[in-house]
Amino acid sequence: MSNVLLVKGHPLTSETSFSVTGLEAFKAAYQAANPNDTITVLDVFADNVPEIDADIASAFNTLAAGGEFGALSPEQQAKVGRFGELTDQFLAADKVVIANPLWNLQIPTRLKAWVDTINVAGKTFKYTAEGPVGLATGKKVLHIQANGGVYGGNDFASAYINGVLNFIGIDDVTSVYIEGQAYAPENAEQILADAVAKIETIAQTF
Repeated sequence: MSNVLLVKGHPLTSETSFSVTGLEAFKAAYQAANPNDTITVLDVFADNVPEIDADIASAFNTLAAGGEFGALSPEQQAKVGRFGELTDQFLAADKVVIANPLWNLQIPTRLKAWVDTINVAGKTFKYTAEGPVGLATGKKVLHIQANGGVYGGNDFASAYINGVLNFIGIDDVTSVYIEGQAYAPENAEQILADAVAKIETIAQTF
């Protein structure tokens, strides 16, 4: 049995979001092929994903200096505690699927907040004399991204996602781009159908 984490990086539903449609297609196909696996959906817009703000930044400084967790304010404890829960959730997953749109050449800010929780020194990577070493090895990741234009992976958002994953030790990354619907809206339905078929095929052996 595997633990699968699905990260929904769009605030809307499959009725209007191509990336969410792809994520839901993966979930259905994967469940059919792997009925005994555990699937958890994290909605970065609906669920509690704390952003690194003044509370968290100052709390990290306190802890790094040797301060006790109990010395933090209640607000800091709640935020840092939840931040750590998300890190542990990611580390416990054997497989991860991230679905997001390309917004203004980047991932949504709420998804960036989640990415911060998986890029943690001492947990997902460590510093050595030879440089940083990833600790989150052995995971499989599928990245589904919807783009209005056609980039073929040559965009800041997908490069960022892949860069962070590689940095923390994950090199088994598959990417599916649902793209071009803004350039050719008359082909939008076919673009989505082709991508969904590809995602469903990937899900069979993921």
